[in-house]
Amino acid sequence: MGLSSYLQHRRDCQRKQDERASKIASLGQAYLSPLSPQERTILGKPIQELVQDVHKQVTSPVDILRAYGKVTIKAHEKTNCATEILFPEAEEWAKNEINLKGPLAGIPVSLKDSIQVKGFDISVGFSGNTGKPYAEDGPMVKLLKDAGAVPFVKTNLPTTLLSFESTNDVWGRCTNPHNRNYSPGGSTGGESALLAFGGSRIGIGSDVAGSVRVPAHFSGCYSIRCSTGRWPKMGMNTSMPGQEAIPSVFSPMARTLNDLTYFTRSLIQMQPWKYDYTVHPLEWRENLEKEYKEKKTLRVGVMRTDGVVDPSPACARALDDVAKALAAEGHEVYDVNPPSPYEALYLASQLLLSDGGATMMSFFRTGEWNDPGAAQMVFYMNLPRPIKYVYYLWVKYVKRDSIWAGLLRDWHPKTAHEYWQLAGKREAFKNKFFNWWNDEAKMDVMITVPNATPAVPHDGMHDAVSSCGYTFLFNLLDYSAGIIPVTHVNAARDQLPASFNFKALNGVAKGAYKHYNATKMAGLPVGVQVVGRRLEEEKVLAIMERIEAALDKQNGRYKLLEVD
Repeated sequence: MGLSSYLQHRRDCQRKQDERASKIASLGQAYLSPLSPQERTILGKPIQELVQDVHKQVTSPVDILRAYGKVTIKAHEKTNCATEILFPEAEEWAKNEINLKGPLAGIPVSLKDSIQVKGFDISVGFSGNTGKPYAEDGPMVKLLKDAGAVPFVKTNLPTTLLSFESTNDVWGRCTNPHNRNYSPGGSTGGESALLAFGGSRIGIGSDVAGSVRVPAHFSGCYSIRCSTGRWPKMGMNTSMPGQEAIPSVFSPMARTLNDLTYFTRSLIQMQPWKYDYTVHPLEWRENLEKEYKEKKTLRVGVMRTDGVVDPSPACARALDDVAKALAAEGHEVYDVNPPSPYEALYLASQLLLSDGGATMMSFFRTGEWNDPGAAQMVFYMNLPRPIKYVYYLWVKYVKRDSIWAGLLRDWHPKTAHEYWQLAGKREAFKNKFFNWWNDEAKMDVMITVPNATPAVPHDGMHDAVSSCGYTFLFNLLDYSAGIIPVTHVNAARDQLPASFNFKALNGVAKGAYKHYNATKMAGLPVGVQVVGRRLEEEKVLAIMERIEAALDKQNGRYKLLEVD
């Protein structure tokens, strides 16, 4: 610790950034020259068409890789989305290791920095993890290569993996491709920035409180949070190894919904349980996918608010657009009020940091930057209990804010006894939600916002750290939940009403709304979340397609950023 630790931290950060810059500079014209007409044609094709071209030997995997590599370099220059550049190695893998008869033959796949690739570090943004390249691929990368995919770049994230931003000392700050003053999301923010920009069509991230869904919402791409056991999780690194109270799940992200569905189906059809013991031997259920693609009338519940932070005008408008488009198609669309999402936020947050943040903080070196939201959580966690209790009383009885006070009161490391009690309450809540869905809501799916606001400005998580209930709820429940980008913030239509009273908000809502400004946010993406129950990925993806088709007929689908 101390000065030597700090100096080593700075040296390691500089070394990794120099390595990245040097590798980019050495790529040559194959990756640094302008896009050719042939490459633009490649970039415009859905992945199943590219796979067919590779199978027929019409298109070379290396040509596909170089086309996406060129756009990745542009995306990185604009957003700082890339960590490890794998292009030269990927060309060798494409020639010698990749199964070019697989369902993903020749498709470049970008990976969150936390995924194990042979010959490279898994820094997760911590300098202490650098200089430790792995000797072999993890299960996810082995599976991808056997399916024919080509891992080609790793992407940026926050050190703690507990933020809707993506910044760290090792790789720097990742920015939103729509507006560099805003976050692309987190913790899989580098991935969403790259996908939205067009530097990749398929990526893999992880989600413990919304970390593939919020980035898709902030940056304007597609994702689905898979249930635990549907997707590999070994061969990864994290800031909280051993944390299983709210399991982190690795899940796919994509530039288009068509690609997301094709990729998810293809990976599960590769029988990932043969690569990773944590995966359930559950085949892709084509009958379930077909049922919900063809079902004449869908029952869609709309959760307008979580009762903690009402959605901002931009997010409420996107949700309403989807509800109206579905209703216009003849589907049954109705508002629902599920069992307390606030209770879920309380339980999930207490369980996720039941160790008081000690595990994630153990990876920091002296002077290493921490995400301001994560730092806030640790600060409150470490306040002496008498001081915290006085603060709780002041918030609850003087400020009359029972929402914020309730989250603060028990914000301390848990004993084993306290942890077991919380785990029991978690299971009781899941059962309550299950019965509510069956007996009262009777939905095929539920739709809601992914977050109360669009993207936060940089360092905005200092204030908005607790405003994560719209995604965190479904981590606690372990439900399948997808994101569709729907619209963009409109400076005129999405202003706060004149009646809006910031002072009347609870502490969580104040943190979220502190940064809501429709004028400054104009042009940022806004998405909608589509929720099924546990292990219902086929149903959720099928209904996401139905929703996008309905939007096509009513308002027009979301317009992706064009590739430069």
